[in-house]
Amino acid sequence: MTLNDQLEITTNNFPSPRSPQEGPPSARRPHSWFRVGRQWVRAVAASAFVLVLRQPILAQVPAVDTHATVVAGAQPKDLPEAPRPASDTGTAANPGGNPVHSATATITGTVLDVNGDLVPGATVLLKDSSSDDRQQVTADDSAAFKFDSVKAGVPYEITVEVKGFSTWTSPSMVLEPSQFLILDDIHLKMSAEETSVTVYGGSTEEIAVEQVHLEEQQRVLGFIPNFYVAYDSANTVPLSAKLKFKLAMRVARDPITILGVGFMSGIDQVADRPNYVQGAKGFGQRFGNNAAGGFSDILIGGAILPSLLQQDPRYFYQGTGSTRSRLAHAISAPFICRGDNGHRQINFSSIGGDIGTTALSMTWLPDSNRGGGLVAGQFGITTAERVFSAIAQEFILPRFTRRAR
Repeated sequence: MTLNDQLEITTNNFPSPRSPQEGPPSARRPHSWFRVGRQWVRAVAASAFVLVLRQPILAQVPAVDTHATVVAGAQPKDLPEAPRPASDTGTAANPGGNPVHSATATITGTVLDVNGDLVPGATVLLKDSSSDDRQQVTADDSAAFKFDSVKAGVPYEITVEVKGFSTWTSPSMVLEPSQFLILDDIHLKMSAEETSVTVYGGSTEEIAVEQVHLEEQQRVLGFIPNFYVAYDSANTVPLSAKLKFKLAMRVARDPITILGVGFMSGIDQVADRPNYVQGAKGFGQRFGNNAAGGFSDILIGGAILPSLLQQDPRYFYQGTGSTRSRLAHAISAPFICRGDNGHRQINFSSIGGDIGTTALSMTWLPDSNRGGGLVAGQFGITTAERVFSAIAQEFILPRFTRRAR
């Protein structure tokens, strides 16, 4: 007997496991209506399970469909325009979505005069020629100005005004969006109207001190002293004796005055006048002669006699009127002066200074250069020099004289 046969016999000998309540096989089979009900229960449970799993998806579908239906069925006027985010640069006017440039422009510039000098403090007005739109700024210390947020496509004009200058107006200009315009053609002209300035101070002495201080800054070509000229003759006050001596000493000790003495001594050395010897000794004698003569002339004619006679030693620039009247004024200057009382007087200070200086020079000149005729001749030469100097002061030197503003 094989092993399989033994297993089969053993298995057949075991009784079938049945519950004591179980009946015959026919009793264990359910009826047909029970099977149908159980299938319906299973179908309902499966459907409910599927619905539970699909509920989130199904819940979203109606919202999407509803939105699509509303947008498709509504008219544009019935719907509010949705706000666009700040980063959205695509518009109906700019369908490509490219960045939109600023709609404003900028104007800047510098205010200069006709000589190219800066004119700070000028009032700069930007105005729309087609409306009342206007902006106003003041040029800074570097004479610069700037207008921001200028509307593009609008005609504008710029007007520059400052006291003492004629008003400057630009031609009409229309700027493009984001344009940066630099105005480099603003050159103001001096006003044609004559402006008078009245100076008020605590005393006449204080005003005179300030006027002398300004006159001490006047130099021809920027370096040659030109201190004895009053350009604002209408408002010039008389000098005290102290100021007359101060002005004379300021001219006498100026380095350019000393260099001028040396230059004239060199010319005298070449011309062999006065009759000193040649060489270094002769140059020293001529230098001493010119220095002593110039200093005595400034001191006597510019300080001592004007203080005693109460006359003003300065030349008063006319600057206006016909050429004939200005020429007559310059020629008469060595002979007619202004007194400290404001009236015209015979210029005893200048005449007496020339005579006194010439006579004093006779004490140190060689014997061959002394005598009454030489004194008269030297006085005539000095007077002629004063006439030509006054003409130059009236017509030529003001153009080359640096003056304090």
